Amino acid sequence: MEEFDSRKVFKAGEIIIKQGDPGECAYIIEEGQVVIRHTDSEGNEHVLGTRGANAMIGEMAIIDNAPRTATIVALEDCKLLEINKKDFTRRLQSADSVLRMATQVILTRYRDTLTRAEIWGERYQWPPAEMVELSYAETNDAVQAITIANEFRDALLSKYVQLYYQPFVNLQTGEITGFEALMRWNHPKKGFISPAIFIPVAEESGLIIEASKWALHEACSALKRIESAFKSKNKLYMSVNFSSADFSSDDFVTSVYNTISETDVAPEQVHLEITERVLIMQPDRAKETLRTCRKAGMSIAIDDFGTGYSSLSYLHYFPIDTLKIDQTFVRDMHKNEHSMALVNSIVTLGQNMRMTTVAEGVEVKEEAHKLREMGCELAQGYLFAKPMSESDLIEMLKHWTPYKF
Repeated sequence: MEEFDSRKVFKAGEIIIKQGDPGECAYIIEEGQVVIRHTDSEGNEHVLGTRGANAMIGEMAIIDNAPRTATIVALEDCKLLEINKKDFTRRLQSADSVLRMATQVILTRYRDTLTRAEIWGERYQWPPAEMVELSYAETNDAVQAITIANEFRDALLSKYVQLYYQPFVNLQTGEITGFEALMRWNHPKKGFISPAIFIPVAEESGLIIEASKWALHEACSALKRIESAFKSKNKLYMSVNFSSADFSSDDFVTSVYNTISETDVAPEQVHLEITERVLIMQPDRAKETLRTCRKAGMSIAIDDFGTGYSSLSYLHYFPIDTLKIDQTFVRDMHKNEHSMALVNSIVTLGQNMRMTTVAEGVEVKEEAHKLREMGCELAQGYLFAKPMSESDLIEMLKHWTPYKF
């Protein structure tokens, strides 16, 4: 598979954008400087300004689908980050940082073009338009978001994104029942990048849809290999995380079905983990999608339960099988009576609604013992095993004995 190259390099003097051409993409300047020139109806050329690092160029045409209104030439060697029209259109559907930056740039560029801010600035001491843009860019995370999104796309194609697996342990028997597949990005230069950084960017950019499809297929394939190496008395399962963007995809259910068929795992071995945000953002669609998946035999888990818009009404409305108690409450149990009471309430709620409860982030024996006493069925955390690669997991399972409480 070819590596996607989202960066474009132009030598000094090269035309980056030509007036009158259709606008298929915009750019953010990583390195270098460009000049913007406009030719009027009489053939006279006007220099509208220059742009440097962190400035956005070419955004007007991908918004209004009109031809390019100016020619942009590299004044020096330039390295540019490309934003294609499809990606930008998707971003317009949500007010992310890129949209906010583009809006600001458009407004500034409008003043730049119509009033020739650079010329008026010399006369009236107004700040040049590019200075307005750059001051905004310096306080905006759009450039970082675009950089991360482009590098994450490359990483997916280049195998730098991997799945790590963390076991679920039965708090009554001490046996492993299944695993959660967790996405990890090992950047060749920056090392491991936190999911808290790249997952939100992947969601905003729409890349999470392809990433999730890949993750489900890889996780199910890994489950077959793990089962072959680890002879469990019971069928193991794999839990995979999905976002609201995944549920917006028209082929979500079809893709899940196809993956299960291709990897030859039983539907009962696939658990879909979602957050409360998915349910709140598109309740009707989520309900229908989850109901279809559950009817096929898959299980539905709510991740980080207790941190979002927890509501008894949606626990009744949606087909949910499992409540995962957020690790912040679990880790705080032994020193905060309110956290202890909250965890106990969630466990009781799960029991009353015939849902499985899973405690996340269990790190010490005292937490495991207390959760067991409460009646919590499953747990995951460093007390039992940290997230690890498939090869490390298989090696660990060779020597695994049920946890002794």
